[in-house]
Amino acid sequence: MPGCCIALRENVGSFCENWGEAGERRNFLASIAAGALFSVGWWCVIDAAARYPDHKDFNHAYHVCGVVATFAMLMVNTVSSGQVRGDLYTDGCIGPYGARIWLFLGLMLSFGSLIGACWILFGAYVINVSVDTHTWPGVAIFLQNLLIFFSSIVYKIGRTEESWN
Repeated sequence: MPGCCIALRENVGSFCENWGEAGERRNFLASIAAGALFSVGWWCVIDAAARYPDHKDFNHAYHVCGVVATFAMLMVNTVSSGQVRGDLYTDGCIGPYGARIWLFLGLMLSFGSLIGACWILFGAYVINVSVDTHTWPGVAIFLQNLLIFFSSIVYKIGRTEESWN
C-alpha cells in the first residue's frame, strides 16, 4: 500500500477515535451545524435572486422575511437559559422577566417569518401557477426561513452553558 494511503488511514482512524468525545465539543458541533443551516438558507435565496433578477419573477420585497428571521435568531440566542430561569440574571430593570420577554419576542418573530414565508410560497407561487411562472423563488424563501429557524433552535438547544458561569 502506498505511503500516502497509510498516512490517510491513520489520520482517519485517529479522527474516528476522537469523535466519541463529542460531549466535550458540544458547543463547537452545535455552532458548526447551526452555521451550516444558516448559510445554506441564505444561499438558497441568493441563488433565487441571482437566477430571477426580474421583479415580476421574484419580488425582492420578499427578502424581508429572511432579514426578520436572522434578527429573530440573534434575539433568541443572545439570552442564555440561566437568564430565562432567573439563575444568572437577577439585577437590572426587569430581571429575568426582561429576558423572558426578549426570548418570547424573538420566538414570535421567528415563527412569524416562517408563517410569512409559507404565505409567500403558497400565495404567490403555488396557487397562481401558470405556464411561465417559476416556483423556485417561493421555495427558496420558504427554505431560507425554515433553515434559519432550525439553525436558531439547534444553536439554542445544542450548546451547553456550564462554562459561562
